[in-house]
Amino acid sequence: MEDKTTDIIKLLKHQDKRAISLLYDKYGAALYGITLKIVQSEVLAEDVLQDSFVKVWKNAASFDEKKGTLFTWLLNITRNTALDTIKSAAFKRSKKIQALDFSVYDHEDWRVEQKPEHIGLRSAVDNLEEKYRLIIDLVYFKGYTQQEVVKHLDIPLGTVKSRVKIGLRELRKLFAESKVIIWIFFWWVASNLAG
Repeated sequence: MEDKTTDIIKLLKHQDKRAISLLYDKYGAALYGITLKIVQSEVLAEDVLQDSFVKVWKNAASFDEKKGTLFTWLLNITRNTALDTIKSAAFKRSKKIQALDFSVYDHEDWRVEQKPEHIGLRSAVDNLEEKYRLIIDLVYFKGYTQQEVVKHLDIPLGTVKSRVKIGLRELRKLFAESKVIIWIFFWWVASNLAG
């Protein structure tokens, strides 16, 4: 597995077009699932994923193996692209119009099928006590900063930090033998809350 990742990195840094195909095959499903959770639209998630792979291609030279794994780098680019998309004015306007349609047509039979690699993370977060689940959902899946959570929930900053730590501790217990994506999730939340 490590050799394949090393090969992909070499191809990417040499601007070999095979790299994108290999990246998509290896990481596309995981990145799409995270993007879909953030933007909540299949079409928009596909667009964001495509934009993310374009950014990956254009910024291949900036990947530094000393700073983190390839997947972490891809995850950060994709997540930031998704958050930029939902924070854009055009998205906010369209979201207001779609809000009624989404709730009216939100029926069990029409929901997006969960990807197997994301079912565990989502169900684990859903099983947290509500006060922890809410903060983890806001920080990770919706991209809120600590200060935005403080304002949104009208609770002190110390409470936000404590609930994130406790929520992550509970998730770690659930995923003692977990996949890499869960640890990346923990790393990302912790690094974003540290600042």
